[in-house]
Amino acid sequence: MCNNYYIDQKGVLYMQSKPSMNISVAIIMGFIILGLFLMATFKEKSRDTDNTNYRYELFSANENTIIIFDKQSGEYWTKFIPSNEGPTNWEKGDSPITNDDK
Repeated sequence: MCNNYYIDQKGVLYMQSKPSMNISVAIIMGFIILGLFLMATFKEKSRDTDNTNYRYELFSANENTIIIFDKQSGEYWTKFIPSNEGPTNWEKGDSPITNDDK
């Protein structure tokens, strides 16, 4: 029989382990924990960069027209702002781009 086991004073059987084996197991467990932590971190970041953030884009077509574009649905809203006048109403337009993914 191997010398890898011993019995203490109470009669409980224990397995002896070598220090190098303990270090190896600790290193492997450390890498597993680190890997799980990194996966959770990058998974959280990928959720932040989905289409829900930065879904809308506002840009100026010319000096009197601004457009808000919905990147998820492809719809856009335009607003004409005449020079030296007050606010006007928004008009909703359908996207000229078709989305075949739906």
